[in-house]
Amino acid sequence: MNKLKIISIIMISFFSCKNETRELNILSKSVPKDIPIDFKQDLIPEDKLIHRGIFSPDLKEYYYTISDKDFENFDVYVIKSKGKNWSEPQKAFFNTEYDEHGMNFSPDGKTLYFSSTRPINVEGYLPTWHIWKSNRVDGKWNKPVLVDIPNLRDKLVSHPTITNSGTLYFHSSNLDYSEMDIYCSKLVKGKFQNAERIKFSPTLNVNICTPFVSPKEDYIVFASIGNQLELMISYSDGIGGWTNTKKLNSSINSKGQGNPYITADDKFLFFTTGDHGKKNWKVKWVNIEFEIRSN
Repeated sequence: MNKLKIISIIMISFFSCKNETRELNILSKSVPKDIPIDFKQDLIPEDKLIHRGIFSPDLKEYYYTISDKDFENFDVYVIKSKGKNWSEPQKAFFNTEYDEHGMNFSPDGKTLYFSSTRPINVEGYLPTWHIWKSNRVDGKWNKPVLVDIPNLRDKLVSHPTITNSGTLYFHSSNLDYSEMDIYCSKLVKGKFQNAERIKFSPTLNVNICTPFVSPKEDYIVFASIGNQLELMISYSDGIGGWTNTKKLNSSINSKGQGNPYITADDKFLFFTTGDHGKKNWKVKWVNIEFEIRSN
């Protein structure tokens, strides 16, 4: 590779990161370093809770979940980029009279996965959270369809995140939220296969939920469920396992954290935090580069 080509690649990467930071800065007065800061608090209506926030891969749309303080009536809203400003919040295209939550984009931005309690009316499925998806074709989102995980039709299944390889990660539990754990399902000939429980090293002796997996499947961030939620990270061992599992640093794990999402450049972590009893949740964001690299 000649010197001119190397310089071009470096410059493209530099300006790409610079543009991403500038886009994110539109929604916040400052961009965080290694200490989390509040993100767009004015999006949270009075007497409501915010549960999750994600960007589309091109950073042109920001989706977030709101519920009442009784953890009922989950709705997903979206704001869209309008140059230097953002649109007023409106309900997302897949939002219904039922509950929607736990959304994530495919790495190319062409498919959006989410969890919903909308009825399925198929034998074997119990009325609870299941995974759905919608594809964007010619700039328009088509009607969502069910994502069938054959061996989990009678379980609660939520918070999908998908990788470059087409492997879907999510959490699943009994309908009373007991035995919650993280699973994955591989896409084979257009169909998702029976889910397999993820095994972490060191072994975890707590329930875990709300996974976010990098598109390359080199790391996974999720919440452990103890006296309070704590965010953890684990790294791929290169042969299908997950190792060096540990808590994220104390500046992140301070009040109870969940619903992690990381921008496509592996730079910024967004997460929900707050006192569970007081129900004063907010979304925060922080530069996560060092944590990701300190495997």
